[in-house]
Amino acid sequence: MASSGKKKTTMAKLTRESKLRERRLDKQAKKDARRQAPADSSDRPDDTLDPVTGESALPDVGQPALETVAQAHPDA
Repeated sequence: MASSGKKKTTMAKLTRESKLRERRLDKQAKKDARRQAPADSSDRPDDTLDPVTGESALPDVGQPALETVAQAHPDA
């Protein structure tokens, strides 16, 4: 049974409640985005291996090539 009385909620209260609902939705969206971000990054490994050579598929930029050094034993 609905009352036919005067409206008791002010516009200020309605506005506050509306802003609160909006802030809660924004906060939940941010939480969901943070939860989704780690899952997205684990799907793409940063350093993938070339299936043919087994070496890194990424180019080695700025890294010097390693040289093989043979050491002579002092016994020989």
